[in-house]
Amino acid sequence: MSELESQATISAEIAALSAVADTAPQPLIDYPPYRSSRLRHPKQAPMTTDPEGVELWAPVFGAQDVAPLDSDLTIQHRGEPLGERMIVTGRVTDGAGRPVRHQLVEVWQANAAGRYAHQRDQHPAPLDPNFTGAGRALTDADGRYRFLTVKPGPYPWKNHDNAWRPAHIHFSLFGTDFTQRVITQMYFPGDPLFPLDPILQSVTDPKARERLVATYDHDVTQAGYCTGYRWDIVLTGDVRTLTEEDL
Repeated sequence: MSELESQATISAEIAALSAVADTAPQPLIDYPPYRSSRLRHPKQAPMTTDPEGVELWAPVFGAQDVAPLDSDLTIQHRGEPLGERMIVTGRVTDGAGRPVRHQLVEVWQANAAGRYAHQRDQHPAPLDPNFTGAGRALTDADGRYRFLTVKPGPYPWKNHDNAWRPAHIHFSLFGTDFTQRVITQMYFPGDPLFPLDPILQSVTDPKARERLVATYDHDVTQAGYCTGYRWDIVLTGDVRTLTEEDL
């Protein structure tokens, strides 16, 4: 018998906390159903640091470092990766709808079987020798990004017994320097794991949670080749996209 708590226990806690959607900042930083958040959320007052000191240890990026094909995750090896080929595209804007131009956007994700190409991921799903699961692009003059990849699969994690994460893609965005980096996750519409996932459900405001879910777009879909999804990222304002910094 597993020592981990059941999904029913976690789901009951999620349901009890959903009532605070209109009264608490989003997402809930101290969210008990997300068990490891007990150790991961800040408990002390913020400390100021010297931004120039941070920059000395941070990587430097420029347009010359990003090649046009870096955004195609399906051509990084000799063979094609397995899974549903898809395009993910959208705009990065501020709260007034103005484009955020020449923004470095990075993605990483599990393969179609739900496994990361990382030594710490050892759950019994197959690795794909033709898929690393990482790419990057620069937004254009209209703030638009575009990636060609395969749809990731869900995967188990150790929050509780029989816990599974919904399929998602991690997004990282840089501003003009490393200290402006934000990280978030994009999900896919209609996933049955949504109500069971304490990470996504820590965003208790349904409207804010919906902004983390991409939209299937048949105009982005290419006939006989791939499906298409659209996901816009808003960096400021009342309808901004929530990031891991919020967590």
